[in-house]
Amino acid sequence: MVSTSSTSRRSHGFDKLSQPEVQWAFELNQLQSTCEAEWGRPWPGGSGVGGIVGPPGLRHGFDMLSQPSGFDKLKQPNGSDRLNQSRAGLAQPGKALAQRHYAEPVSMTLQSSLADVTASDAALRRFLHGLPGVDQVGADQRAAALGTRSIKADSKKWAIDLAIRMVDLTTLEGMDTAGKVRALCSKAMRPDPSDQSCPHTAAVCVYGDLVAVAKDALLGSDVHVAAVATAFPSGRASRTVRLADTTEAVAAGADEIDMVIDRGAFLAGRYLEVFEDIAAVRAACGDAHLKVIFETGELQTYDNVRRVSWLAMLAGAHFIKTSTGKIQPAATLPVTMVMVEAVRDFKAATGQQIGVKPAGGIRTSKDAIKYLVMVNEIAGPDWLSPDWFRFGASTLLNDLLMQRTKMTTGRYSGNDYFTLD
Repeated sequence: MVSTSSTSRRSHGFDKLSQPEVQWAFELNQLQSTCEAEWGRPWPGGSGVGGIVGPPGLRHGFDMLSQPSGFDKLKQPNGSDRLNQSRAGLAQPGKALAQRHYAEPVSMTLQSSLADVTASDAALRRFLHGLPGVDQVGADQRAAALGTRSIKADSKKWAIDLAIRMVDLTTLEGMDTAGKVRALCSKAMRPDPSDQSCPHTAAVCVYGDLVAVAKDALLGSDVHVAAVATAFPSGRASRTVRLADTTEAVAAGADEIDMVIDRGAFLAGRYLEVFEDIAAVRAACGDAHLKVIFETGELQTYDNVRRVSWLAMLAGAHFIKTSTGKIQPAATLPVTMVMVEAVRDFKAATGQQIGVKPAGGIRTSKDAIKYLVMVNEIAGPDWLSPDWFRFGASTLLNDLLMQRTKMTTGRYSGNDYFTLD
């Protein structure tokens, strides 16, 4: 909540405000005038999100706007069909629905209204640092509480099958061979050869030089080929090298590109550089879909996770992804919850739905179900689909298969009943 003193100061007008407060108020008036001119109706009022510390006597960022949700800054008024028209313009007639599973990037029409946000490094920094802060203790407690929930019987069977369909079956080792990739592809298509009702996984994720092998092995199936790119896992390379890495994987047949951001640039505050890097890779992807890996274990705070989530979504990511799986901690429930909150709020603000992929450290069916419960509670059932939520994993699939067999036959099968990845 805003302190009594700050509320009192604002009630006396601009003459009682400090210079930083006058600047914020001036920018707010400019924003309101622009929105009213563009949308043809008054800017909606509200109470804002409490607890954000800004210039003395005035909260900053989205909260400064005194909206029911700070993200309404980006939201068009109800009844406007401009957003629907721009989204319809992105559709590709003649393509089957199965070929258009993913979130569309932020449309150019919508991005034009956000041009001020990405016009300069300073503007983007102000936008990102104006996002509501994350209460770390509260986030940890909320995630822990959601993790205690359990589901039984038919709901558990459904959740296990859904989790299998959400797996990006992954091998990213220096000793990977064409034979190993072919075996992994076979398992992705038929995870349990003894049970024809077992669903296939969402994708197989490999290094770029093995994309052609995976593409050939998966020919005729609905399993996608994902390739890591942009100097995975460090992301430390020039943009020229990163784009060449992406272009080569796409040319080999990759359906999805998993890129990594330059965490050094992000942590140094060079947000526009990271934004432009993601946007350039997105353009290089062509028809392939882009997942942006943050390596959240290196980002230090939940506030940084929220900021980089919005940064990637504004730059055109189809999915945001926690980790490479190469460092610890990798995916955690609280970090993924912050990212799911971000995509939920981004959709509420822009109408664009973005996917989330936790990767690394998710090894058991119990872990997977915790994530599904969290997604349902935070974002809703719209995200309970392989089109919008994935697990990056190598060992998770076997545990899901063992649990599935137990629920079908009444007895556990040992690890030796399933192939080792």
